[in-house]
Amino acid sequence: MNPIAQELNETIQNANPTIYDMLSRKGRNLYFPKGILSQSAEAKEKATKYNATIGIATENGVPMHLASVMSYIPLAPDQSLSYAPSFGLLNLRRTWQEHMLRKNPSLVGKAVSLPIVTNAITHGLSVTADMWIEENDVIILPDKIWGNYLLIFTVLHGAEIKQYPLFTSEGGFNLSAFEATLRKEARNREKVVVLLNFPNNPTGYTPTVSEAQRIVEIVVDLAEGGKNVLVITDDAYFGLFYDAQSIRESLFSLLAGIHQRIMAIKLDAATKENYVWGLRVGFITYGTVFKGNPKDAYDALEKKTAGAVRGTISNSPHLSQSIILGSLNSENYQTEKEEKFRIMRNRANRVKEVLTEEKYGHAWDVYPFNSGYFMCLRLKTVNAEELRLHLLNAYGVGVISLGETDIRVAFSCVEEDNIPELFDTIFQGIRDLERERVAMQS
Repeated sequence: MNPIAQELNETIQNANPTIYDMLSRKGRNLYFPKGILSQSAEAKEKATKYNATIGIATENGVPMHLASVMSYIPLAPDQSLSYAPSFGLLNLRRTWQEHMLRKNPSLVGKAVSLPIVTNAITHGLSVTADMWIEENDVIILPDKIWGNYLLIFTVLHGAEIKQYPLFTSEGGFNLSAFEATLRKEARNREKVVVLLNFPNNPTGYTPTVSEAQRIVEIVVDLAEGGKNVLVITDDAYFGLFYDAQSIRESLFSLLAGIHQRIMAIKLDAATKENYVWGLRVGFITYGTVFKGNPKDAYDALEKKTAGAVRGTISNSPHLSQSIILGSLNSENYQTEKEEKFRIMRNRANRVKEVLTEEKYGHAWDVYPFNSGYFMCLRLKTVNAEELRLHLLNAYGVGVISLGETDIRVAFSCVEEDNIPELFDTIFQGIRDLERERVAMQS
């Protein structure tokens, strides 16, 4: 093992040995190298005459560039073309944390890490898996999930996914199934891994305040029983809450710093929150209980995480990070966010209104939704994939089929005035397939 990794491990072990125990073998071996990168950083500060350390080309004191490239970029070359640190731009990390604390008041007064910048949440999930997920670990998820979890956790990292029904028959979060699945998996394991994705993709559901509090109680009870619990919150659609009853904070804010056997990991991004999908700027933040000065242990985790970034993509794009930082610091930022939130909320409310029409009753049930980009229908009479293909081929309408009965509708990309026609078309597609089936049987 590299001596730097050993030193980082000792820092984490001294602060909380259970957190060290949760690291994967790869996580224990990870470190941030002190070679060229640290020498370049030192030279950037002190080499006032000539800095011949960094692996970029310069001209007249700025990064060398093509005019045809810069004609598309309104930022200076040193804000867009040069490498960013593997940790991410320091000002962006600090600014994102400030916004995170404002949006999650339960975090105030708690010690958490400074966010590490990732290439959006997909990369953040993969880095998290490198750090914390061992082959054959079990990850507990609901039965309604984003399909990319399978690629990241099972295919690339060899873990196993165990699922519980997301909803009760009455339509709320299935707390009893959640608890039963955790307890079952904890019987023969020292580490339990839970992934909480709210607002949920694909259903657009966020737990109520009381449901969220009970989720936390279940996790804490498991930790009190001597189990190490790794809780990953995928907050991709954070902030898009349309219902007064749903919790307005990330569950990370309730779980961070609550128990020495709980490591909470927050994955969020500007991607959906700030409507910049292609810029690919995300963050990883840690929250747990450390003895002594927690900054030292968090610093060790940040260095290991930056090592994982360094060893995969080197760093996230400087240009994207500069754009996000500029936006966050804009005096118009909050006003712009509120304007887009209202549009999204109006679309969600219009969907709810349209789906109250009685004519749809025989065709589908509506899964609960109160947030995010999506909602789901459970079809009663036709196959989801058959309906998807028919809508596409006959009407030029695209939806996502999930299994045999469910379809996901992204109201995020449908104008409010077009929502009634969208669901009428889906309904018409179902009637077409029903008629075809009757015709074939007669």
